[in-house]
Amino acid sequence: MRVIAGNYRGRRLYGPRTERLRPTSDRVREALFSILGNRLPHSRFLDLYAGTGAVGIEALSRGADHVTAVESNRDAVTLLQRNKQLCQIGQELTIHPHTVEQFIRRPDDWDGPYDVVFADPPYAETATFSSLLSESMSAALFAEDAWLIVEHGEKTATPMALGPTTLRRHYHYGDTTLSVYSRPNHDET
Repeated sequence: MRVIAGNYRGRRLYGPRTERLRPTSDRVREALFSILGNRLPHSRFLDLYAGTGAVGIEALSRGADHVTAVESNRDAVTLLQRNKQLCQIGQELTIHPHTVEQFIRRPDDWDGPYDVVFADPPYAETATFSSLLSESMSAALFAEDAWLIVEHGEKTATPMALGPTTLRRHYHYGDTTLSVYSRPNHDET
């Protein structure tokens, strides 16, 4: 696993030694940042189910001002902290060792509002994640023109709306799909 582009380009990151963690592939990460394009520089980026931190570190490498990483798996949090140190990242990356549900229910912990919210829940839990966002997501989590991007299995159905956002488009990469949501009245991808 490596950082693909930007300030940390080429850095090899610590990866999982267990199949319980499923990092976003280089191909899908590259696609994600291509989709985001010029939305990324100077943004506040929320990485839900952050795992090893590869997506959040890539966001910083490509110009995000701040990344908030939320991860509850202890082994993943350890890898995330090691990767943060490896890249010599300071306060621009905040790690919350909580479940996504705990984080969402604690608005005082938010470093937002966020311009980009990326969620990569375990594929088997995508429906649970969608339900959590629909029921408890506060509009205050999202900046006015924020995008929510959910990584999920190709065959997993996603709702037309999540929190204050509406589905705009699906991008398919093998058995992985990126679903892009934005707040109403904002440009589509």
